Amino acid sequence: MATVEIKDTKGKKVGTADLSDAVFGIEPNTHAVHLVVRSQLAARRSGTHDTKTRGEVSGGGAKPYRQKGTGRARAGTTRAAQWTGGGAVFGPHPRSYAFRVPNKVVKLAMRSVLSAKAAEGALFVIDGFDLAEPSTKTAVAALESLGLSGRATVVVGNDDEAAVKSLRNIDKVRVITASESNTYDLVDNASLVLTKPALEYLEGVLK
Repeated sequence: MATVEIKDTKGKKVGTADLSDAVFGIEPNTHAVHLVVRSQLAARRSGTHDTKTRGEVSGGGAKPYRQKGTGRARAGTTRAAQWTGGGAVFGPHPRSYAFRVPNKVVKLAMRSVLSAKAAEGALFVIDGFDLAEPSTKTAVAALESLGLSGRATVVVGNDDEAAVKSLRNIDKVRVITASESNTYDLVDNASLVLTKPALEYLEGVLK
C-alpha cells in the first residue's frame, strides 16, 4: 500500500495517508480513460447545427422553364440540390452526440487516472485550506507552498464552500468538489490536489 504526505497550507508535512491499492494502485486502463473522456466531451456538444432540405428553403414553386425544347435537363424547381440556393442533401440536423458509458467503466477510468497521478508524483494531499471565509490570497499562497507547476485541479470537500470561492478565480486552477469529480477534470491537468476529506470521499466511492 502506497503512502502520500499530507501537508498544511504552509507546505509543511503534518502526516501521511495510506492510499488504497484498489483506487490508487491499479494498472491504468488508457482505453477506459479515452472512452469516458470522449463521452464527456461529446455530451457537451450542443448539436444545434442544421441545414435546410429542398422542402425547407423558400421559393422554387414555379417551374423554371418549359419541359421540352430548351436543350437543357428538365427541371421542376430551382430549389433542388444542384441549383444555387437549393436545399442541402445529407446535411447535418439537430442531434445529441451523447452516448452512455457503463458505470463500471466510469469508475475504472477514474481509478486509472488517480493511479497514474500517484505513480507520476503529480498527486498532492493537503490537510485543508482552513478558511473561515473566502480568501483568494490565502488559497494562492497554499498552492504555491506545494510547489505546483502548470495547470492544477483542486478537489475539495463537498461542504467546503469557502475553498471553492477562494480557488475559482485563480488562473490555471480548476476547483471541484469531491462529489463533482470526473475523469476529464482529474486528468486534464499537470497536478492534482486533494484535500483530506476529498481523498476519503473518493476512496469510499471508488473502492
